[in-house]
Amino acid sequence: MTATARRLGASPPLVLVLAGIVVSFVPGIPDYQLDPELILLLVLPPLLYSAALDSSVLSIKANISAISSLAVGLVLFTTVVVGLVAHWLIPELPLAAAFALGAVVSPPDAVAAVAVGRRLGLPRRVMTMLTGESLLNDATALTAWRVAVTAATVSVSAWSSIGVFAVATVGGIAVGLAFGWVVHFVRRRLGDSELESAVGLVVPFAAYLVAEELHIPGTAEGLHPSGVLAVVVAGLYLGHRAPQGGFATRLQDTAVWKAADTVLEALVFALIGLQLPVVAAEVEGELGSLAITGLVLTGVVILARPVWVFPVAYLRQRLSRRGGELSWRYPAVVSWAGMRGVVSLAAASALPLGFPGRDRVVFLAFFVTVGTLLLQGLTLPWVVRRLGVQRTDTQSDLLAEAQAQHVAAQAALAKLDELTADPACPEHVERIAARLRSWTEQRSLGAWERLGRPAEEAGEAPTAAFRRLRREMLTAEREAFIRFRDDGRMDDEVLRRVLRELDLEEALLSRE
Repeated sequence: MTATARRLGASPPLVLVLAGIVVSFVPGIPDYQLDPELILLLVLPPLLYSAALDSSVLSIKANISAISSLAVGLVLFTTVVVGLVAHWLIPELPLAAAFALGAVVSPPDAVAAVAVGRRLGLPRRVMTMLTGESLLNDATALTAWRVAVTAATVSVSAWSSIGVFAVATVGGIAVGLAFGWVVHFVRRRLGDSELESAVGLVVPFAAYLVAEELHIPGTAEGLHPSGVLAVVVAGLYLGHRAPQGGFATRLQDTAVWKAADTVLEALVFALIGLQLPVVAAEVEGELGSLAITGLVLTGVVILARPVWVFPVAYLRQRLSRRGGELSWRYPAVVSWAGMRGVVSLAAASALPLGFPGRDRVVFLAFFVTVGTLLLQGLTLPWVVRRLGVQRTDTQSDLLAEAQAQHVAAQAALAKLDELTADPACPEHVERIAARLRSWTEQRSLGAWERLGRPAEEAGEAPTAAFRRLRREMLTAEREAFIRFRDDGRMDDEVLRRVLRELDLEEALLSRE
């Protein structure tokens, strides 16, 4: 389904949700009950960790106020608004339970939004805000959920609620930084790319478990750092330090985590659709009235986002030293990218048995999640195209890359001159140095060609011709190696070794 969606240009998460709903009605398909522990421990940490690895610490730092307003302010605002409306619509639902529902549906899942944004070329700052929000809002929502669940079962004060939030936040950041530093220290000294990647695979699960099981001395029982925040901080730290590691580890990590993302996202969104019969069966007697309530709450969730985003965006712009006018199109896109996801369903399913109105909360969480995914997810591409919000910094990116490539090439050539400065340098080394000098200059020129400098005559650019010809040569080499293996003149182990060399070279050449 994911491959089909990508070929058709559709959003895979939305296609998988629809497929799950359709399949759930097929006779003979067993009912599936979402296991919250499975999602919170085995699915959410690796997804967040992978996204954090691929994020820019510098970009997040530069936009931290905007991201915080979404990941903290908007989540708490949505929790309160949804809780009050839910309590008003269902008076028999206790206020604390209504706030638990608000916390459950407050965090958007930006997987679908980010996928659409990348495909349509949203501006980098918008993408940074959406990605940063998705990394941090789960920690805020799950902490608010924990406070609301506690308040629904025992009496808690406002100060204790603030304490829970502070402990979860500060503790989660501390655990994440500690994990990141230790793992980076260990991986730098392993000297084995396979072991380094194996250690990286363990990080999200270990960081989450340690944070969730850690009890801070001097605090009440049940207070602990946020496991979600620990995973995110560890991923940001290690992603920022990744360029200092070995090339083999980076190549392996990228491939492993991209494959893991694809599998986990497909699993998660398909399971959302498969939940429909189970969730509906639990409230069969009041399905109609709860569906109407779900429609109202879906509208509240959707409207709460622009109600918060627009005033905060214009206030931040007025207080900012940058000056200039803020186009309403950017907050409009951010406002519409508020699809809910699996975290909402996992948090609702994790409500303890006997929790006041548990079945209603689970159904309403499912209704809001699917409603926002289908409504906002299906229309977000149209909104982005209609508003004309697209990246305008492509040329500046290419210019920065070309300048950096030029400086790096000069440094490489200076090092080459230093290594071959000896008058007694063998002739074959001089020939090799000349080839390396030409190859380095070609790489530097390629960046300027992508920028359009220097201007080339109509036709194929030199570096593009070089890449095309070399790829054809690699194809011929690969076919010759395979024939050798098929004729019994080469073992498969040797074939895999030489093909890896060709694959790495082709990967370098494949960049457009």
